[in-house]
This record gives sequence, C-alpha cells and structure tokens, in this order.
Amino acid sequence: MARNRIDKEDALDKHLGLLKLVQILSFLVVFVAGIIIGLAASSHMNQYFTSQAKLFFTNNVASAQISPEDGNCTTIPTPCHTLDCLSIDTFARPNNLTHSMTDEELFWRASLLPYKEDYPFHRVPKVAFMFLTRGPLPMLPLWERFFKGHHKYFSIYVHANPDYELNVSTDSPFYGRKIPSLDVEWGTVLLVDAEKRLLANALLDFSNERFVLLSESCIPVYNFPTVYKYLIDSEQSFVESYDEPTRYGRGRYSRKMLPDIQLYQWRKGSQWFEMQRNVAVYIVSDTKYYTIFKKYCKPACYPDEHYIPTFLNMFHGLLTANRTVTWVDWSLGGPHPATYTAVNITESFIRSIRNNGTQCSYNSDTTSVCHLFARKFDPSALEPLLNLTSTVMEF
Repeated sequence: MARNRIDKEDALDKHLGLLKLVQILSFLVVFVAGIIIGLAASSHMNQYFTSQAKLFFTNNVASAQISPEDGNCTTIPTPCHTLDCLSIDTFARPNNLTHSMTDEELFWRASLLPYKEDYPFHRVPKVAFMFLTRGPLPMLPLWERFFKGHHKYFSIYVHANPDYELNVSTDSPFYGRKIPSLDVEWGTVLLVDAEKRLLANALLDFSNERFVLLSESCIPVYNFPTVYKYLIDSEQSFVESYDEPTRYGRGRYSRKMLPDIQLYQWRKGSQWFEMQRNVAVYIVSDTKYYTIFKKYCKPACYPDEHYIPTFLNMFHGLLTANRTVTWVDWSLGGPHPATYTAVNITESFIRSIRNNGTQCSYNSDTTSVCHLFARKFDPSALEPLLNLTSTVMEF
C-alpha cells in the first residue's frame, strides 16, 4: 500500500512538472510570437506613415509650386527643390507685382516698419516711379529712354483700369509692372485709393526709398542721374500744402469734419507728389482721417487735392518742402491745366521749364532746379520730345 502511494505521488509530481513545463513553453511561444507580430506590425506602420508623409509633402509642394517668373517665392536649389517663401529676399524685394490682397490687407502689410535700422542685405536705395493712368502710356518711349542703363536704381508701378493690358516688350522696364488695380473716377476719393494702392505696392519693396507720382501725360525734364541724386539726397518730401482763402480752398472745407479736422488745418496742394519712405508709410497707415475725407469731401471738394496736404500739415509738416517737383501750367484757368502738343515743343520751351529764373528751397538752401518733371503733354508731343532728349534733357 505504501509503495503504491509513493508511486502515485511520483507520477503526480511528474505530471505537475510536465504541466508547468508545457505552460512555460506555451508562454514563451506566445511571447516570441507577440514580439514577431509586433515587429512586423511596426515595420508595416512605419512604411505606411512614411509613404503617407511623402505623399502629403509631394502633393503640397506640387500644389504650391511657383516659378520665379510667376510668383514671389523663390526655389531653393536643394535635392528636394523646396520653396522658401519666407526668405529675406522674397520678403524684402518681391519680384512679382501679382497678389490677391485686398486694400485693407495691402495697406496693413505696407505699413510694417522694422525697429532695426540697418538692413540684413545689401541695399541700393531706389526711386519708385508710380504711374497713375486710365490706360495707355503715350510717353512710354520717352520714359524707356530716360530709364535706360539705370535698372538698379528705380522701380516702376502702373495703376490703370483693371481691364487694360500693358502690352510692352519683355525688355521694357514697364514689362510686368502693372499692379492689381481698381476703377478710378476723377474728382472722387477713388483717386486717393489709387494713390495709396500705388504707394503700398511700392512699399513692399524695401529697396524703394523715394516715391514719385506721375500721370500718363508727364515727362522728365532732366536725365536720370540728376533726378536720382536730387531725390535721394533730399532731406524732405516734395508735397505741396498751402492755405488758400477762397472757395477753391477753404470753401471746400466741411464743418462736419470737426473736431478732428479744423479749418485752420485745412490745406490744398498738387496731386502730383514725391515723398520719402517714412512719409509714404504714414499715408498708407492712416485710416481715421481718410475715412473723414471719404465721408465729407465730395464734389466740389476733391480729396486728391486736399487729403494728403491736410494730413501731412496736421502731423508731419516739417518733413515736406511744401512744393511739388512736377511743373504744370495753370495760367489758362479752369479745372484742368494747359495741355501742350507737338507745335509747342521747342528747345527754349523745355529749357524754360528746367530753369525759369525762380528759386526754391532744397535742404535748407536755395536752388534754381525746382522741377524735375512736367505735365500735361499730348501724345503728339512725343516725337519732338524724343528729338530733344540728347540736346536739352541730356539722356
């Protein structure tokens, strides 16, 4: 009996030991299988997410691809050919004028001022020539001759009717220089909108230091080096701003502008201004006084003759020379100045504009060079003007 009990106990112990061994082996098999399955799943997931990331990246880069000719983003010469839309060159010197910004967005963007005074790139100060026109530029060949050989020192911006296409050759300095424009109506605040639109687009290029507003009937009366030095070296802007105690001046003031604009602050001046960069920023940054003019300065009040002269007189008068550098003849009277045709264009006439014996202020001194540009010139005046460029205007 005792022997049988011992044999049964030994058999039970062997059975339990075998059972534990099977359990251990089963656990090991499950554990190893789990590891193998986990590794396989991990590899598959890595491949999946990697492929998805590549697909996402490729699709987004492809959808954002902009060639240097079509947009303001530059392509970085890397193996991936990624785009660097935030490069300092793209930000500070956009090479394309096309954008989809509203005026509100554009003016905000143009009003940005860096606190740091020195530039992190080589900067050659440029003059921004801003042409406000209904359509064609009849004096374009004259301007092309004026600009020839000086491309590093100027920028061109054209505001024309939205449906007008500026068809010029690819080697013209006017090629691709039309900004996103809106309709303009003479005598209304829409003219001020166009002026601010030109200034804002020009301000996007941090190389632009001076800003001159011109019309399609304007001409230069000096060569480019003379104009460039005169403007870049000037300590003040050339914005006409004067008090005219007649119905054409004070008579256009509305008492509804009180208390923000008072009669003694009201000014009038030529629409055709020239200004330095900080003054241009002040203009595009203003909302309050522009809104007042938009609401209360309506015909026979003309915002383009009063808004900028009044605004600068109120806040930045010391920054302006209180004169214009664009000659015009108002001797005939009426709402528009005299227009000169081919029969009027003579050497003595152009010389009389260049130096008519008057003196004007320039950097706390006086000079006989007071007008760099002139208007209004009929398209028929182009040929005789071209004949005088080398002998009188020296370009």
